[in-house]
Amino acid sequence: MCYQDPIDRREAVKKIFGLAGSLALGSAFGGPLGYSKSAMAAVKRSRFLVEGTGIHEGYSIPKLVAQVFEAAGGMGRFVSRGDVVAIKPNISWARVPGLAATTNPEVLKAVIELCQKAGAKSVRIADHTINDPRRCFALTGAGAVARETGAELVYPRSSLMRDMKIRGHRLDVWPVFVPLVEADKLINIPVAKHHSLSTLTLGMKNWIGGVGGSRWSLHQDINQSIVDLTQFFNPTVTLIDAVRIMTRNGPSGGSEAYVKVKNSLILSDDPVAADARAALLFGMKPGDLGFVKLGQKWRLGSSDFQSLDLKRVSL
Repeated sequence: MCYQDPIDRREAVKKIFGLAGSLALGSAFGGPLGYSKSAMAAVKRSRFLVEGTGIHEGYSIPKLVAQVFEAAGGMGRFVSRGDVVAIKPNISWARVPGLAATTNPEVLKAVIELCQKAGAKSVRIADHTINDPRRCFALTGAGAVARETGAELVYPRSSLMRDMKIRGHRLDVWPVFVPLVEADKLINIPVAKHHSLSTLTLGMKNWIGGVGGSRWSLHQDINQSIVDLTQFFNPTVTLIDAVRIMTRNGPSGGSEAYVKVKNSLILSDDPVAADARAALLFGMKPGDLGFVKLGQKWRLGSSDFQSLDLKRVSL
């Protein structure tokens, strides 16, 4: 497929699937805040946040993932039979899972299998890695997960980047990793960890791994860049992996001394609320994170996660 001019996410899906429109992706851009109507409606459609915790030694991560989704109504609430599902983990660094620099492969595998049980036509794993992709796929466990589940592991390359209309407050047109937007449903599975510039990297910041171009320049106004990309990608749901978290020297880490075991998962259809709740795992308040405050300001979600339909499960 060839894009001659920059397009937005909704146009990308229409070109690929021949859709006349999609409520999930919203209507035309140009609302009073400069974001799409779908982005401004995010708070209205956000209904829940589920906290899952493994409290018993030797608990099963796949079972905890399943319980968290079940508490939210089951994966069938988000994925329909015949859907193409794109999953965005954080596998940007060539690190083994125990260092908490990347999404736990057990969490990733469990989500893929739930999508398949819900009837997904196909599931793809896509991330624009920072380190060499082959090393990232091997060391993070994502390659093994793809082999075991039959999910497609997308190798990032320039031919899969297309200029698209971000239409944010800072970002206008930017190269986007198209396998993430060429899907019916988009699931965000970040790992929770420290970041030297944004304080933390959680769900919203994970979208910097969904674009190309000069990503370093995105860090010059990082909080606004994070919010702009969040409103563009507008994920179906976010599952924050906090089985292990990195508390310092992020985002790449490199030592078990930086890692704390939390045995936690946070699931929400509100990306701002998910990150707000995850801040507490680091002893922070939601207001300590600039992108959370901006996300609420531009009505992408609510930092008051307790105002959502809040549920807790344990295993």
